[in-house]
Amino acid sequence: MILAQTQLNLRNFQLRRRFVHRLSRIYQPLTLAPSGSKPKLQSSPVSCRSHHLMLENGLIQNAGHGTYHYLPLGQRSIGKLVQLIDEEMDALGNCQRVELSTLIAQNLMQATGRWSKMGPELFQLNDRQDRTFCLGPTHEEPITDLLGSHPKISHKRLPLRLYQITKKYRDEPRPKLGLLRAREFLMKDLYSFDSSIESAKCTYDQVCNAYERIFTKLGLKFIKVEASTGSIGGDFSHEYHLSSNIGEDKFF
Repeated sequence: MILAQTQLNLRNFQLRRRFVHRLSRIYQPLTLAPSGSKPKLQSSPVSCRSHHLMLENGLIQNAGHGTYHYLPLGQRSIGKLVQLIDEEMDALGNCQRVELSTLIAQNLMQATGRWSKMGPELFQLNDRQDRTFCLGPTHEEPITDLLGSHPKISHKRLPLRLYQITKKYRDEPRPKLGLLRAREFLMKDLYSFDSSIESAKCTYDQVCNAYERIFTKLGLKFIKVEASTGSIGGDFSHEYHLSSNIGEDKFF
């Protein structure tokens, strides 16, 4: 019994030592400021506490105006969050993950009028054949084009819910507050194809409930409010807000 306990203690010590060794080799460029001093990180001022902490503890690093590198510890955090989202989306039923092209052809955006509506907010570029694209701000047009390119989908396969967790791009005129208002950011977006308005509303409610479960598991005190549909359009929209002293919106 004593021998078994000794072997167990030795095993635990070896595991802890291996973990500490791996931890010491993680690429984590710390930029800790002296206690009581103001942080002097990168070339732009740190504008909120979360931004300060992520920079200071090596989760992200400034890559340019409104863009960031995600470092190993930041990626580990994102990975855990993505896993939680995947679990909740899987629980919805018939909800599948995809990854759409970052490049969106101009003609797709022109067909819905969003090319002109979004205007300078789009990052636009041309290829060597002088065809015009933009970096995806969201993917309503590509996902609809994808489904429309296939033969008629049987009603038995509906509702069809496709989602992705990918980087999006918007030429934000005033990037600030770190990842809260950036030009390049990670977004989870879901697109539902339903057989009726009633079915679409049911999907909407189910997805809202899934989001609320995610926020609850994360320990966030959120407030659900009605919102504008913006350039995307639609009959109604909701946003989830976290009360903060750096917030710019007011809800009633």
